[in-house]
Amino acid sequence: MKKKPTIAAFYTKNQVCFDSIRERSYSQSPLKPYLLMQKIERSEHHAHFDILPDFKPFQHEDFLLAHSPEYVSNFFNQTGNYRSNGIPWSENLATSVRYTNSAMYHAIKHSLDYPDQLCFAPVSGMHHATPHAGQGFCTFSGQVIASLKLYEERGVSGAWLDLDGHFGNSIEDSRGFDPRINKAIPWDCNVNPIGYNETYIQDFKLKLERVKQRILAGKVHYVVFAHGADSHLDDDLGGQCDTEHWLSCASIFGEWVNEVSLQLGKPLPVTLALFGGYRKDDYNIVLDLHLSSIERCRTLLCDSNNAVAA
Repeated sequence: MKKKPTIAAFYTKNQVCFDSIRERSYSQSPLKPYLLMQKIERSEHHAHFDILPDFKPFQHEDFLLAHSPEYVSNFFNQTGNYRSNGIPWSENLATSVRYTNSAMYHAIKHSLDYPDQLCFAPVSGMHHATPHAGQGFCTFSGQVIASLKLYEERGVSGAWLDLDGHFGNSIEDSRGFDPRINKAIPWDCNVNPIGYNETYIQDFKLKLERVKQRILAGKVHYVVFAHGADSHLDDDLGGQCDTEHWLSCASIFGEWVNEVSLQLGKPLPVTLALFGGYRKDDYNIVLDLHLSSIERCRTLLCDSNNAVAA
């Protein structure tokens, strides 16, 4: 049950914080969407992407779904103790987070409207933000905001397959802040595999089986696969898998989606995201990992017989 040949990518330069170049931030998360999309545009892969840039940014009230009024106000007004995420504040950063978090929401929403199309939000910097503060290079929890908005609007629940190198605490830290998150993202649907190489793969497969049962029972309606490059052993800050096992995760995911879709009798709504990745020596290694994972998912999930001409 193949999806359309092109990936719907929710990307606009408005979601990029170019100030991070000047500030020389250790994390390239604010710049990563631009760097990756530039790499895609200059390669043969660009024919496989349908860029959708005309989505609206999040407004103040959207952030209040997952964060306290004090934190949201302090961040955007640069007042009080807004506890930056480790990235220097700027007007450019404040604008970019409105689009970055909105891109995540719109990509998932599009996957629900068009489940036969693979969707993509080239975003990171989300899964460590707590209701009252930013941390770990993450300002706001786009995961929680997107899932709560979709639960409010459509009564749907989702699973987040978070293969970043670091535990995605944002969802768990939000369960007490707004109990609705327990329905929007069931307790066993914030998937963070543990272990190294083979044990990591086995844990991932075990947790995928649990999510599959939720989907087949009608309790989960969409899936987000965030394949962080910092779960690669050579990453500066992470390391659970060598290249073979890291890419195997994308293959396992793609095959799993096809299996679940076949059992459902219809396409499973799927969105891809980026999340972490840190290399001081050559950041292209991070970008190449992300692109390899996306391409592997596309090859497994999309109809390659009808590829768009370059």
